[in-house]
Amino acid sequence: MASSEIVPIDTLHLFSILDELLIELLNSLTDEEWNAQTVAKKWTVKDIASHLLDGNLRGLSISRDHYFGEKPENINSYNDLVAFLNQLNMSWTTATKRLSPVVLTELLAITGKQYSEHLQSLNPFENAIFSVAWAGQETSLNWFHIAREYTEKFLHQQQIRNAVGKQALFTKELFYPFINIFMQALPYAYRNVAAKNGTLVTLIVNTEIGGQWSIIKKENEWEFIESFDNKAAATLKIDPNDAWLLFSKGIRPSEAKEKVEITGDRQLGEVALNIIAVMA
Repeated sequence: MASSEIVPIDTLHLFSILDELLIELLNSLTDEEWNAQTVAKKWTVKDIASHLLDGNLRGLSISRDHYFGEKPENINSYNDLVAFLNQLNMSWTTATKRLSPVVLTELLAITGKQYSEHLQSLNPFENAIFSVAWAGQETSLNWFHIAREYTEKFLHQQQIRNAVGKQALFTKELFYPFINIFMQALPYAYRNVAAKNGTLVTLIVNTEIGGQWSIIKKENEWEFIESFDNKAAATLKIDPNDAWLLFSKGIRPSEAKEKVEITGDRQLGEVALNIIAVMA
């Protein structure tokens, strides 16, 4: 790694683990399972595998080779960017319907290793080629861009596992970094919430694989806070299986509302149900 500074959320060592688990998973699937519907409503398991391949290939092309291919035009808002990305994703999955599961799996094995090696070469504290827009950033550092890529690989593999009833990626080693990265969107989710300075909100993802995150209202924004003496105005507790689905739009806030536990100011706590840590 090109810097001696400590990376706030280090995920680079986990990419190879996720990739190995993915290839093992895909090699175990039946034809029926490859065509199973997923929580990503327009995509089957095979479509998601194709999307993961696209992520590797586009990452290598853009970040390593500085080749952008299709460039967005007339992007004037977050919604414009999401629409452009959705179009790219759909055109790719449509084209790769002609590829067999075996070919997809072989290409994922090759490109996953290449992409991980490229990410290892980046200086974590230089500006990334893309910002993490869902966290409200216009410019992000490479470590956060890499962490976001980790969530993509984790999320889409978990969607496949969920669709075919295979063991979830619910270990402390893999799940906690994933949800910790997603929680970086917590202050941004509260950006338009008016409250007295010093107001605290806490979000807890239950069990030993989860964690606790708290934000405090400052003069012009909400910020993370590690320790505090005052009681949180609102505390929301959510189970891991509901958390990964909710924050990736796998279930709606209205569905999650019945499953979470909120103490204190319920209206303030429910704002956290609107966290979206994907480009959607």
